[in-house]
Amino acid sequence: MPTRATLRHSGIAPTKVRQVLGLIRGLDVVEAREVLRFCERGAAFEVGKLLDSAVANAEQNDHLPPDELYVSSAWADEAPIGKRYRPRARGRGTRIRKRSSHVTIVVERYSDERLRDRAAREAASGTGAAAERRRRLTRRRRVAASTATEEAHDHGDEQDEVAEDVTEAVDEAEAEETLEGTEETEAEATDDAEASDEEVDDSDDEESE
Repeated sequence: MPTRATLRHSGIAPTKVRQVLGLIRGLDVVEAREVLRFCERGAAFEVGKLLDSAVANAEQNDHLPPDELYVSSAWADEAPIGKRYRPRARGRGTRIRKRSSHVTIVVERYSDERLRDRAAREAASGTGAAAERRRRLTRRRRVAASTATEEAHDHGDEQDEVAEDVTEAVDEAEAEETLEGTEETEAEATDDAEASDEEVDDSDDEESE
């Protein structure tokens, strides 16, 4: 179900806003935010705030996960034009047009097939949740090892004792990461079970009807 957010009477000309909207149209929310973050055009800031508003609407009103959304469409319409005049030579006046725009961004959830394909690509390229856990574990190992080494050298321990301290610190880091991974797996399993229960309830209601 598409969800939209609209910014009315923006003080930027629609031609300038459309150039920014063309950069994010069709991208998922994470990529769109990255593009807007490094975009140097003045309209990128307002478009970024509007994108965040659309994602918040989808999350709060339609209960859609933000990481499964993409920008399905975006457009900028002409808004009322303010007319000003500047005095010129020989008593003449030059018209100045202060253009404004109505900007709309629509976000939509990927289909299940697209989500499966994206998960497969992330797993192959090492950018998914499992890869993130491995990176966290590697960082914890390095921090634990460096901290244990510094503490051991400060206390003047022998080389064997330093190695034992480093091993214990690394084991503790791995145990913490394993516990977090188990909790995440249990949470995912609970969500899947709740979703399957809802599907069963819906099917029972349809059969009773």
